[in-house]
Amino acid sequence: MTGHTENEITIAAPLDLVWDMTNDLESWPQLFSEYASVEVMKREGQKTTFRLTMHPDDNGKVWSWVSERTTDRQGRNVRARRVETGPFQHMDIRWEYSEVPGGTRMHWRQDFAMRPDAPVDDAWMTDNINRNSRVQLELIRDKIEQRDRERRSASVPAN
Repeated sequence: MTGHTENEITIAAPLDLVWDMTNDLESWPQLFSEYASVEVMKREGQKTTFRLTMHPDDNGKVWSWVSERTTDRQGRNVRARRVETGPFQHMDIRWEYSEVPGGTRMHWRQDFAMRPDAPVDDAWMTDNINRNSRVQLELIRDKIEQRDRERRSASVPAN
């Protein structure tokens, strides 16, 4: 069995702003609630290799892993994969962006498989990723929409 998730949200903001904020890896600890730090290890063209470190879980364990992320702004998508897979046999991620009435739709797809000796199975991780993705997408939407409101109000000339 393998795990597969798809989650999406519409953000009431221009695609350029959504793209810029969600692909600024160094700002992810301020954009996502789950990440404590991001360390960019290497950049080659549109591919970035980086280490993500999460905040401690309920048991005090700190999870960290290395991923590669390749952006395609013209194609409006990002592909990522874990290089250090940890409890996963593999983890492949695709983010897609599209302009829609009222803003930008951001769609996340994750395909993965847990190792046989992992502490959880594919079904558990699928549920966990789906729950957490909804939380993170809502946080990201709220932060980007707030930034968009601030930008628009700053650009309105005073009378």
